[in-house]
Amino acid sequence: MGTVKSLNKWANAHTYYPIDILRIIVGIFLFTKGVSFITNAEYYSQLVAPIKNLGGGMLFVHYIIAAHMMGGIMIVFGLLTRWAIIAQLPILLCAFLINFVGEMHVGNMILSFLLFSICVFFLFYGSGKHSADYYFKMNS
Repeated sequence: MGTVKSLNKWANAHTYYPIDILRIIVGIFLFTKGVSFITNAEYYSQLVAPIKNLGGGMLFVHYIIAAHMMGGIMIVFGLLTRWAIIAQLPILLCAFLINFVGEMHVGNMILSFLLFSICVFFLFYGSGKHSADYYFKMNS
């Protein structure tokens, strides 16, 4: 717990608007990706084709969509950002690794690795000073 508090103090002392804008962009991107998975079922079924024969394939599908949509909203507002990021990391890691199991899509691989790296940064950085977490902490 002391580590999280020290990370929050450091992040709040070194917060900048571009980092907050990056957090918001990541959240919007994840939310729109979740919406696109719902609306474009054929494309999504092609993406998860390498893992659809595993047990609980439909559970993966629903987890990915829900985590992207709810996590994206939470990341945009900076509400429980670290928890939302923790829910995204296994999805993004699998999105990166699935390129080696199935057909290689270089664009998807680069995008998932870049998004994974940004999420790892926000896992340590937190939501920053311009977030709902900071607002609730200061007003409690």
